[in-house]
Amino acid sequence: MFIDKIHEGQEHQMKWVYFNKLYRTKFQAGCLAKRLVQDGWIYGFEEMREVEIFRSRKGKYGVRFIP
Repeated sequence: MFIDKIHEGQEHQMKWVYFNKLYRTKFQAGCLAKRLVQDGWIYGFEEMREVEIFRSRKGKYGVRFIP
């Protein structure tokens, strides 16, 4: 994960982190999203601010989150 340097007078915006796999169904992505919320510490994140399922241009589903 990249850390942005904050310059004086600038606001820091949290960036989405995209999980590295796309799924054929929304159900599959939803299962991963639920797992990230409950067991995010396995992936090195203590708490997730927001977890979201998104649809790619090719119609597959993925998970993104803000740590």
